[in-house]
This record gives sequence, C-alpha cells and structure tokens, in this order.
Amino acid sequence: MTSQALYRKWRPHLWDQVVSQEHVIQTLQNAIRSQRVGHAYLFSGPRGTGKTTTARLLAKAVNCLEADLSRRPCDQCAHCLAVNEGRFLDLIEIDAASNTSVDDIRDLRDKINFAPNQGRYKVYIIDEVHMLSTAAFNALLKTLEEPPPHAIFILATTEVHKIPATVLSRCQRHEFRRIPVNDIVHHLQKLCEQEKLEADPEALTLIARQSTGAMRDAISLLDQLASSGQRITLASAQTVLGTAASQAVIDLVQAILDNHNAAGLDNIHDALDSGTDPRQFARQVVDYLRGLLLIRTGNASQIDATTEVRARMAQQAQAFALPHLLETIRQFNQAATETRLGWQPGLLLEMATIESSLFPTAASQPIAAAPATATGGEPPAAARARPAEAPARVEQVQSPPSPPEAAPPRVSPPATAAPAGESPPAEPPTSIPPEATPAHIDIQDIRSNWRRIREIVKERSRPTEGLLNSCKLLTVRNGTLYIGFASEVLKSKMEIQDNMDLTCQAIYHVTGANLPIVCVVTSGKGSELPPDLDVDGDGLVNTALNLGGQISSTQSS
Repeated sequence: MTSQALYRKWRPHLWDQVVSQEHVIQTLQNAIRSQRVGHAYLFSGPRGTGKTTTARLLAKAVNCLEADLSRRPCDQCAHCLAVNEGRFLDLIEIDAASNTSVDDIRDLRDKINFAPNQGRYKVYIIDEVHMLSTAAFNALLKTLEEPPPHAIFILATTEVHKIPATVLSRCQRHEFRRIPVNDIVHHLQKLCEQEKLEADPEALTLIARQSTGAMRDAISLLDQLASSGQRITLASAQTVLGTAASQAVIDLVQAILDNHNAAGLDNIHDALDSGTDPRQFARQVVDYLRGLLLIRTGNASQIDATTEVRARMAQQAQAFALPHLLETIRQFNQAATETRLGWQPGLLLEMATIESSLFPTAASQPIAAAPATATGGEPPAAARARPAEAPARVEQVQSPPSPPEAAPPRVSPPATAAPAGESPPAEPPTSIPPEATPAHIDIQDIRSNWRRIREIVKERSRPTEGLLNSCKLLTVRNGTLYIGFASEVLKSKMEIQDNMDLTCQAIYHVTGANLPIVCVVTSGKGSELPPDLDVDGDGLVNTALNLGGQISSTQSS
C-alpha cells in the first residue's frame, strides 16, 4: 500500500495554516466576513506557494455551514469535510493544460447555468489557465464577466504575462510571493515534529534554499530524504540533493583570486566526482559570489551565513576588484543556465573558472589598465590606494618621444617594467606618440586586423571589447575611422573618452596609424548616418570616396 505524499497530507485546511501569504489571506477573509466575495479571482505566482490550496480554502469558506462568518471555513461541517475528501460536487477543478480547446470551455459554459447540488456556490478552479488557447479565452470572456449568481471562478497561473488583458480586467488579481527561507525552515521543523522525523537544522536550511521559495518543493525534498529512515544530516542532504559542500565553493573562489587554475579545476573535479550536479554547483558558486557582491557594496546584513563563513567572505570580497567580481558572476551564471546543453558536464564550469582567472585582480591590476571605470565600475583597489600616480598618464602624453633604442616609459608596477636595453613587450602602448600621423590606410586594412585589435582591447577592458563587437566598420574617410552602432545607448557608451583612447591605441599598435574614431547611429529613427557614408565598404563607391571623390545628389532627367 502506497503512503500519501507529505505535501498532500499536510496541505492547509484553514486560513492560518497558509505560510507567508498574509497579504492574500487577509483580503479573502475580509471579503468572507463582509459577504463581498467577487465572482472571479486570478491567483498568480511561483509554483508551490499555495495558489491552488488557497483557491480550495475560498471554495470551502463560501460554502461553509458555520453561522459565524469570521470562522469560515470551520473545517468541521459536512461541506468542509466533503471538500477535504474530494467529494464536494460543487467544486469543479479543471486542468487547463489538458483542456485547452474552445470546446472544453463551451462545455463548461453550458453547464454553469445549472444550480448548485450541495452548497450555495459552484466554484470553478481553472489551474494553469495560461495554457488555454486564444479561442478558449474568447469563449470564456462573457461568462467570466457576468457569470450566474451562484458561480465563482478562480483562475491560477504561474505565468501571468500570458493571460490576455481582457481576462485580467475581469478578475480580482492576487499575487503570491516566494516564501522566505526562515519561514520554510520553521514550517519544516513543525512538520518533522508531527511526523517524528529527526533532522539537523543545517539540513533543513539546505532544503529550504534548494526549494527556491516553494513550500511544496521543500516538503517533497524532505519526504525524499526521510524515506531513508535515518536522521537527516547535512552530509546526507548534500549527497541526495547533489549539492557541494560550502568549503568546495570557497576553495574554488579562492583559486580564482589566486589565479591558480589547476587548483580551481581540481576543486571542480572533486565536487563532480562526489556526485554533485554541475548545474547546481554553478548555482551555488553564483549564490556565494552574490554574497561577496553584497559585502562589496555595503549590504553584508542581507547575507545568511555563519560567523566563520562571513569572515572569509569579507576577506575575499575585499580581494576582488568590482569589475572582476561582476565578470566572474557573469561567467558562472552562464554556466548555471547552459550546463544541460554541453555533452561534457563540467566543461562550462572549467571555462568559467579559467575565464575568471584571466581577469586582473585588485592587487595586480595596473593603473593604466583601468578603463573599466568608463562603464561606471569602481576603480581597482590599487588605483584607489595610489591617487598620486594618476596624472602619470597625462604627463606621458605631453612628454617628448623617447629615443628609438630605449624602451618607452610605462605606467605599471615596477615588477612588470621592461628591463633596460630591451625592446618593449608586444602589447599596446598606454598612449600614442605625439609625432604619430595618420597613415594611408583604408577600411580593408582595419577589417583584416580587427580581430587582433579587439583582442588587445579585451586584455585591458572587456566592456570596451564588447562594444567593439557590436559595432559595424563603415569606412575610413580623410584619416578618420567611422564606426556604426544600432542604438544611441551603445554609441554614447563607446564615446566615453577612455573607450575611445583605448581603441585608438590598439589600432596604432597593430597598424601604425594614428586614426581618430567617429561613432554614428546606423539604424532606426535616430540614425545619424550621413548620406555619403551610407555605402557598402567593400564596393567601388567607397574606394572612390577614399581617393577624394564625392557623391552628387543631382539626377539625370
């Protein structure tokens, strides 16, 4: 004989048993007391937060036989017991995912005019109502707006954005929220007491976090862990749920900070070999990095962690430069959302680790490599610690050129400076020499070297390289490179001085040409493309324009 699932066994039968949805419950209770129950309701929100349960409670309340309105539902009268046992004829539950056609709604509309069999009202609960077809919604509209006096509709959905506006306007809408972790843990503790289950508080907290705010998911996970018949510990919960220990996540983040790829990959492999799900591991890393971001931005009070873990997080948060931390979160968030697409489960985690390690840390990032501030990010810690060295870049631009046999000065830590007598390393200079003049270069030269130019820019600033990746090379005219963007937002971001300087330096490093850049909008209503630039850069017209030709607007008759 199969036992009943815990989430069904402990489904709320009274208003005060519904967890963390007081804003909805209070409104419905007031409607019952004042006898102002609406004819159509829409319950929306994440799964497992109590939408269908609350709909059944409302159906019990409007048909309850208790004389005192404030005590409805009483859960003791014949009608309440019939609803609990699933034999109340006037409560009709429809699964819209299985009954999507217009014929199903027409059948409902034909039967709704019959009087209730047992109670005062016939209550129709349509679950997952967003699955109905457009024709079915249209067939439901008139009945939904003016149902018979004895009928009440309760629509439930997890995707309210798919509900037509005409339906929304005919319903009283109630939003169900995700349930906080502390409330889930408290409810699970009471459930364990009732079921005589032994569980460690750390294990219940892990279950609550895994449920992502859905009480039904949390109770189902607890039911799964309780089936072993043993005490539910944190270790057993991690094994069954496929989650990694928090120490593995901390060690991986430390390996990224230390730029130690081998140690980071070892941490990943150890976690996966122990049975951890790659996608779940990536989620845990993202959650931990989010905690570092909160600390970095002064919101440490929002973190739920032990004293020891909080101290370690504070240490790592200070070691991260803000752009580095944001980029690391992006990499692992991408791994968390795309892990199922890869045939090698750990590949995206490994790529995220290596990509994150390539980013300069707060302690090692040179001042000259701080164009990340152009996009609104916080300057690296090293740059903030030495503000007196900031003018060095301006002085270098104005200083006379260095002799050809000497290495040009670089604004960087002494440990990375080029030794005397050697040529400078193959990386872009921090400025363009004053004697550099525009060279005879065309758009084809830029296109053939564009990949290398972007690689050099990427080493200094990933956001700038991202802007270059979204631009279109238009033409080179009178010693000026014209590049186009699809929107004014992208154009304005690229026109930040640090972004323009960095791109010009990379072009000079690759081509030897001091090439100014002009950004234009090339599409949409806000297009700023001049008529003489609206040509194909590969065609003869562009070649003629580069040689000094002009486009005439005169047309022959």
